[in-house]
Amino acid sequence: MAKGRWKPLLLITLMCSAATARDLDHDEALALRKAGVILPLEQVIDSALGRYPRARLLEVELEEEDGQLVYEVELLTDGGVVRELEFDARDGRLYKDEVD
Repeated sequence: MAKGRWKPLLLITLMCSAATARDLDHDEALALRKAGVILPLEQVIDSALGRYPRARLLEVELEEEDGQLVYEVELLTDGGVVRELEFDARDGRLYKDEVD
C-alpha cells in the first residue's frame, strides 16, 4: 500500500466501530419502559448517586450498544471529577465506572 494510504482506512475503521451505539429518543425509551423492558430512569440515577452521594447529575442517555440497552450516566463528583457510568437498562447491572 502506498505511503499514507492507511490513514483513510484507519479512519473508516474507527468510524465503523463507533457506529455500533445509537441514542434512543424519548418515545422509544417511554415505550420500552411502559412495556417493562427497561428500568425506570429514577432507579438508575439513584444507583449512580448512591455510588457518589454528593455528585451532581450532568447527563443521562439511553443507548443501544451492540444490541444491549444501556443507560449512560455522567456525574460531577464533589471532588470536581466527571465520572461516566454505564448500567444495563434491563436489570441495572453496572457495566462501567470510569473518569470521563
